[in-house]
Amino acid sequence: MPLTAESDLKTLPLALTRRNEVRGRGAVWRARAAAWTEFEVGMSDFSEELERSVTKDDQVERSVPCGTGMHFPWLQSYIETVVIGGKKKKDFAQTTSACLSRIQEALLKHQWWRAAEYTHSYLQTLEDSDGYKRHAAPEIIWKLGSEILFYHPKSNVETFNTFADRMKNIGVMNYLKISLQHALYLLHHGMLEDADRNLSQAETWRYGEKSSSQQVLINLVQAYRGLLQYYNWSTKKKELSKLDKQDYAYGTATRSMVNRSWKTSVNIGALIKIPGVWDPFVKSYVEMLEFYGDQDAAREVLTNYAYDEKFPSNPNAHIYLYNFLKRKKAPRAELLSALKILYQIVPSHKLMLEFHTLLRKSEEEEHHKLALEVLFGVLDFAGCTRNVTAWKYLAKYLRQTLVGNHPVWVQEQWSARKNWWPNFHFSCYWAKRDWKEDTALACEKAFVAGILLGKGCRYFRYISKQDHEVLRKKIKRMKKSVKKYSIVNPGL
Repeated sequence: MPLTAESDLKTLPLALTRRNEVRGRGAVWRARAAAWTEFEVGMSDFSEELERSVTKDDQVERSVPCGTGMHFPWLQSYIETVVIGGKKKKDFAQTTSACLSRIQEALLKHQWWRAAEYTHSYLQTLEDSDGYKRHAAPEIIWKLGSEILFYHPKSNVETFNTFADRMKNIGVMNYLKISLQHALYLLHHGMLEDADRNLSQAETWRYGEKSSSQQVLINLVQAYRGLLQYYNWSTKKKELSKLDKQDYAYGTATRSMVNRSWKTSVNIGALIKIPGVWDPFVKSYVEMLEFYGDQDAAREVLTNYAYDEKFPSNPNAHIYLYNFLKRKKAPRAELLSALKILYQIVPSHKLMLEFHTLLRKSEEEEHHKLALEVLFGVLDFAGCTRNVTAWKYLAKYLRQTLVGNHPVWVQEQWSARKNWWPNFHFSCYWAKRDWKEDTALACEKAFVAGILLGKGCRYFRYISKQDHEVLRKKIKRMKKSVKKYSIVNPGL
């Protein structure tokens, strides 16, 4: 009986159940994790297979109808010969590969109904005589089916849940992976309690000896469950903050719920001790620690996350630590220590302007020199070329540095950039565009250009010749300063 797109969608989970009941006819169900390299099969295989002339032994033409009215010659004969040696076995392998190619094509074209039809036929791979393909089949079918059910216009949560539960039972080695993806699907649909229940079951699931790959997935399951717990805690905390002080009964109940949520957050605390990148979990855990007044524990968590050599280099770890120290009004030395490492990792980060300000306030001359280096480092990056604050800081600090009789510091920074900064920042094109779009930016850049390249610089000349009623005095002062402080032919 031909299958329509809708019937395929509804019967896909049911088909998995029925196939699980035909073990006596030779269907073998096992599951192993495997790469899904079969997606590399080209579309040409299917066309060639259908166009191939039948041999004398296969003169009887047979076909499998589909919901679109299309017929695939010889497909049924291949599917029926699952555990037969010789040419039949080869034909089955070719047909399933061709079917997979058709599924791939349908997915790429977002033809979800066609993909559902072909996937219904592709379930035959679970009976493949090739052990590797048979073991790989559950994961491939899960990825295909979940993608189709996520986007198919007639799909719903109930259908997806049924399909996910069937696949968990078929591919036990993929149980954790499927459970995690199932939970993410439920989260996408706002079903937080169902997602938490799903993750809770996966967290306690075990199969054989725990492998390293299983442990990684268990960590991810615990991580997302912890994030859900934080969300619940955060929601209850917001409710508590909005309560009228007179609503004592409700306030007491909500506080009790918040405290219970906090006690269950131990999942996050244990998880972030494992070396890795746990940014959202660290932030949420520290927020809870701060809320309950455990500042020392919060600081310890952030310090370990930033400085423990077992953890990968992570700029966010130093950002979190710096923001925490800033909130707690920590000494300048501690703030500088956190930002110095961030500067080494991401010299263009927006916090570098704060780093520059802290360095300028320091009493150490070495910090003053580094403050100039930091500004040049920020403006080395294309994303910062129009940052008027950075140019303003640089213009002001260049003047201050030269007045303080440290031209060598400026020469040192400029010598590494004089071959590419002129075209990168100070071309005639940039002068016209900057003046048109942001006169404040243009004036700051013109001063820096004049200091570094002299009054003959194209950028400086273009801006200095502009007649602007409001900026006329500022441009005049700029010309005098460039003439006095430029590192190119100073004093001329």
